[in-house]
Amino acid sequence: MKKQVHVAVGVIKKANLIFIAKRHDEQHQGGKWEFPGGKVEAGETVTQALARELNEEIGIEVKSSTPFLEIHHDYPDKSVHLDIHLVEEFDGQARHLEGQDHKWVAISDLNNYEFPAANVVIIEKLQTN
Repeated sequence: MKKQVHVAVGVIKKANLIFIAKRHDEQHQGGKWEFPGGKVEAGETVTQALARELNEEIGIEVKSSTPFLEIHHDYPDKSVHLDIHLVEEFDGQARHLEGQDHKWVAISDLNNYEFPAANVVIIEKLQTN
């Protein structure tokens, strides 16, 4: 049986820009770009996990978020359930606190970056909204 992971993902948006980070090479899907977030821990809601992860990972305090999309994706080694929220209201300056490369990218330019396969649907939805 494949490992199953429930992940809270934040699409951090400022005007027409989206915050992305590059995964460390040794991580699952390493070297690819991602939207920040992390595992939903036992006893946490998705909103709580998202706020915790974005504070720990990129140093922002989420003021509010909106459910954006849910994705179930099977990789060869694991299955992921991504709960994606759009985050447009936050305090702080987004920066990666775990040493990863990061940048603000125009929505129209997201296709120029390599993302894990599960993230393609997120990009498509952002570009059609």
